[in-house]
Amino acid sequence: MAEYKEIIYEKQRGGVLITLNRPEAMNAISRNLIKELHGALDEVEADPEIRAVVVTGAGRAFSAGMDQGKTASGRRRDLHWPYGIPTGQSAAEVIDSWRSESRNFMRLWEFPKPIIGAINGWAMGAGSWFALFTHITIASENAVFSQPEVRHGSNTSFMWTLLGGFKNALRYGLTGDHIDAQEALRIGLVVKVVPADQLLDECFSIVERIAHIPPETVKINLQIATMGLQMMGLRDALTLDNQLSAPAHVMLREELRRPLDEARFNEGTKKYLMLRDGPFQPEPFGPRSKKARGLE
Repeated sequence: MAEYKEIIYEKQRGGVLITLNRPEAMNAISRNLIKELHGALDEVEADPEIRAVVVTGAGRAFSAGMDQGKTASGRRRDLHWPYGIPTGQSAAEVIDSWRSESRNFMRLWEFPKPIIGAINGWAMGAGSWFALFTHITIASENAVFSQPEVRHGSNTSFMWTLLGGFKNALRYGLTGDHIDAQEALRIGLVVKVVPADQLLDECFSIVERIAHIPPETVKINLQIATMGLQMMGLRDALTLDNQLSAPAHVMLREELRRPLDEARFNEGTKKYLMLRDGPFQPEPFGPRSKKARGLE
């Protein structure tokens, strides 16, 4: 078995638990984490003893989304304006990078063994996309889903539309508002909500039930669902995601984006989040809502 630094790989109960293991960064998705995840999925695919995968996050988050912090060298990024492109990169390179990020999620969707998402806390931005690309998604009671990056000038994902419905996807995709686990259940992003201490057991009970079905049957029925949706237009919609995600990041007005980017890369996360999310407080759901703060 390969050695991993940013994920934990544990075989158990007829399946494998893959834990995103960057708790200090709320399991933000780094390039190395993606590389290790692909390696782990290769292992799973080659191991006939593993019938399904459970993916969760270490600490208080499933994943806070794409890693937007320091560069690989540990230094803050310099941005070139008017489009906020990192110095040393062309617009074409930025566009290609965002297209490749979207393709990483399709590896989950097209995987030949069931992937169960155990959403243990914050699932933000691309972290929420990661959660929705799992085949079966179970949330703990303290899970929170959101796409707050749209407040900075970013794109949503069609998976929110597919699973949550057109109007719900627009309600939350146009505002970046938080939703809690019960709202996620109501609109169809998850199939069940359980107490946090029961989350992994609930997911592995499904793995054990799947293990009673012949693996060929599981694979065929998984493909009927996933490939059927692709034939109905899902792949075209996700291709459109890829095409539009890049210009969403490089076609913004400087006066709107520059203060946020400079805060993010030069003044720290706290300042950045204050500028980005301050006008949207309180959130309609979750720990930052009026109800959670005792204001209603």
